[in-house]
Amino acid sequence: MNDVTVAMTGASGAQYGLRLLECLLGAGRTVHVTLTRAAHVVLATEADCPVPGRAAEAARYLAERCRAQPGKLFVYGEEEWTSPLASGSGAPRTMVVAPCSMSMLAAIACGASNGLTERAADVVLKEQGRLVLVPREMPFSAIHLENMLKLARLGVTILPANPGFYHKPASVADIVDFVVARILDQLGIEQALVPRWGQDG
Repeated sequence: MNDVTVAMTGASGAQYGLRLLECLLGAGRTVHVTLTRAAHVVLATEADCPVPGRAAEAARYLAERCRAQPGKLFVYGEEEWTSPLASGSGAPRTMVVAPCSMSMLAAIACGASNGLTERAADVVLKEQGRLVLVPREMPFSAIHLENMLKLARLGVTILPANPGFYHKPASVADIVDFVVARILDQLGIEQALVPRWGQDG
């Protein structure tokens, strides 16, 4: 029950996924990671995080970057169909896609399952687990909104990367933390990244 799947796609906002990884690992969770090919490009471009293409090398790189304890971080390739994420008998019941591209959101909405990330999300849906999507796009087209509404009606949490400013962020990191804090709230994981409304910092 402590396992969480974190998927990163080619949408802008790689920092959200990386910070979420750090926080989940810091909370003692076991994290299973999938990265689309486009995610590798965005991670290198936006976060100076050149994650290796091979899953084993990517796992070592991310474990060192995020200070993961041994046995707490696993990375799978998009065509690694023997991964536990591909089956309801082995997949975590909790998954976050951050950032979530509109193409990934559309694929999940129609059950395409062409890659491991899509399949992992499909498994969480069919097993009635907790799926949180963090879209990073603007503006939304009617197609995007219809896909999000379809998923919301299935119980998926749509959590756009729309930071608030009542906590008076002083840096980009503070803005990232606001969104990650909301994700952790959805997962029921204690966080001290951002004070709650009405509470002192």
